[in-house]
Amino acid sequence: MKKQILALSLGLMSVVAFSQKKELRVAEKAIKKQDYTAALAAANSVEGMLETMDSKYKAQYYFVKGQALAGKNKYAEAAEAFNKLFAYEKEIGRERYSKDAQPMLNKLIEKVSNLGADLYNKDKNYKEAAKNFYLTYKLSPKDTSFLYNAAVSASLAKDYDTSLEYYNELKDLGYTGISTLYVATNKETGAVENLGSKANRDAMVKIGQYINPTVQVTESKKAEIVKNIGYIYVNQGKTEEAITALQEARKSDPKDINLLMNEAQMYIKLEKMDKFGELMREAVALDPTNPILFYNLGVVNANEDKIEEAIGYYKKAIELDPKYGDAYLNLGVTILNQRVDVIEEMNENLSNDKKYTELEGKLRKICKEALPYLIEADKINRTENTVTSLMNIYDTLEMTDKADALRKVYKEMRGN
Repeated sequence: MKKQILALSLGLMSVVAFSQKKELRVAEKAIKKQDYTAALAAANSVEGMLETMDSKYKAQYYFVKGQALAGKNKYAEAAEAFNKLFAYEKEIGRERYSKDAQPMLNKLIEKVSNLGADLYNKDKNYKEAAKNFYLTYKLSPKDTSFLYNAAVSASLAKDYDTSLEYYNELKDLGYTGISTLYVATNKETGAVENLGSKANRDAMVKIGQYINPTVQVTESKKAEIVKNIGYIYVNQGKTEEAITALQEARKSDPKDINLLMNEAQMYIKLEKMDKFGELMREAVALDPTNPILFYNLGVVNANEDKIEEAIGYYKKAIELDPKYGDAYLNLGVTILNQRVDVIEEMNENLSNDKKYTELEGKLRKICKEALPYLIEADKINRTENTVTSLMNIYDTLEMTDKADALRKVYKEMRGN
């Protein structure tokens, strides 16, 4: 009796194996005809038998299912099938289908990433671009730069919840975005190009198409990620979360000037200029040769009517960068703004000739002090602001020829 039962069981198993083999062949033939619906139906018909399926059929099942899903543009599911194939064949120590499946998966990844790039660059459809960049990342988890692209795209689409989810995932992964670029100069165009790998760059140099091979290391995006998380919280009206995110990041690296500046910029957005000023002073201590920091301190103090302090900071910015046009302009305007109180006092003393003349002299002195800084600002970058400020000074100092010359310039700038 036992022998009969065993024979019957073996017979049943051979029927099942035959059925699996038949359906998988049907799937393969359908794929060759690009009938992916039929291929997927045939593959799915044996899915319930996976637990007892022979190893050669199980690997074949993952292979045909991956192809069928890819043909139906179900990219995530196709990648899942291919990755299960790779894992399974590695487990059993026999890679029959993996060598053919890997190029298929690579092609799939390339197709989705290119679609994401086109949606981002050409169509400006940031929401769909984010979906495709994130899908590319899921298809190839080692390519974390696509997760970063997805986060940026979602933010541009104002899909802040999704963007925040992606940025936090990047943060949890410890993503920095730092990469090594193997670059060389194209002899024909003169352009510096990234040639992908050291081996490829060296080969291109060797055959004479490129020169000046060098290595470039990109900057970390860690500070930018934290800043963007903060900005998303601000856009969502979550002020406390925004501040906490940036402060937590700074705790891990308190001397990172980029993280500090990002927190400072957050306070500008939140209109907390007192906190901005505190961080600028901290930044100056960390980076005492940075003219932008002194310029920012000048702005903070000028807004608080601390004129002497503002003037000192602007002068320090100019000392560090003699071509800093905005610092010259703000310095000149800050000095010039001291006219307001003098003019008001003059109007109160119209009948007091002695006092009026004294105040008039004070006004001229202020204008003469501001003049050289505004002239320099105008030389570096002429704007309507520099021109009008100079016209006002020339009028006050009765330098009519110079004022009239600038009036012509001003009219041209205004299109009159």
